Amino acid sequence: MSNQPGGPTAAQPERPQATGPTTAEQPGSALPADGSAGSPPSAPGALVLALLAAGWLAAMLWSTREAINSATAGVTAISLSAFALPGVISAALVAGTAVGLAAAEPVTRRGDRATLRFAVAVGAGLLVGLAAALAISLSYADNTTTRTIAGTTAAAAVIGGALAGARNGAVVGAVASAALGTLVFVVGFSVARGPLFDLFGAGDSQQSMITAATWVSRTESLLAGLLAGFLAFGYLTWARRRAARRDTPVTAVRWPAYLIAGAGPGLLLLVAEVIIRVGGRSLIDLAAALSEADAVAQTSMGTSRVDNGIWVLFVGALTAMIVFGRTLTPAPETDPTEADPSQADAVR
Repeated sequence: MSNQPGGPTAAQPERPQATGPTTAEQPGSALPADGSAGSPPSAPGALVLALLAAGWLAAMLWSTREAINSATAGVTAISLSAFALPGVISAALVAGTAVGLAAAEPVTRRGDRATLRFAVAVGAGLLVGLAAALAISLSYADNTTTRTIAGTTAAAAVIGGALAGARNGAVVGAVASAALGTLVFVVGFSVARGPLFDLFGAGDSQQSMITAATWVSRTESLLAGLLAGFLAFGYLTWARRRAARRDTPVTAVRWPAYLIAGAGPGLLLLVAEVIIRVGGRSLIDLAAALSEADAVAQTSMGTSRVDNGIWVLFVGALTAMIVFGRTLTPAPETDPTEADPSQADAVR
């Protein structure tokens, strides 16, 4: 019986099995260390987000009412209503999403009930839409314009609630929070438009004004996209870390989640534009028929909104992905002799 190393009965020291980093140790992951599967991470701060989004919708409705009531003629009121409609629809879409998320999250905590979650989210969005439509009907003048704004706003809130019915609450929360931050930024950016027009060479000629307006719009869209990407990344990181602190078994938050969350605000802006062009078509056409200048203005504003949504979509997605990529670290190298004991025997 041979006792030579490598012989059939040679006593070999027991070697520990190579263990690489578990999924839970990888950046961007929230899986438990034992590898057991879990549900998607929940949306932190959903109630606060819902209150902020509902407050923003109320502020947009109030400012629109004040602008319409300040009009001295019916023609001016129609034009102002058409210009204010996109802001109201975007706010209603985000509010429906945020409130739907806040209502649906408690359902998910009691188990994986996808159908019930979707129904609750849609119902919450419907309540937001009905409340907004009722506020518009009671505070605005009773005419065709008011009914168009009320109906389109209600539809936007319901669609937002349907979006909140998605199973991954953390991604929905990231999209809603980033979209709300983007809307607030766009309104706040108005104070910088005047100085930027001068900076980009706006003069007395029409061509210089058009060129300056194009660069101002691109600057606004670029900054809004960057903000959306950072907010989406921050929200998902918050959700992942909160789940880790609570030892909650959840599925990993991988790069597609960050990609969708970063692109989400741009997608919401494009969805809002579809709602405007379908539900608010009568109001837009009525405003465009007032004069040739109004027709050009409505066409230009519509094109600008689409371009802005596309910019926010791509810039937000790229920003979230790049920031997420910066948090990743390479896996530690392992000794091949530890990974395969037979290689160690061959060396000896």
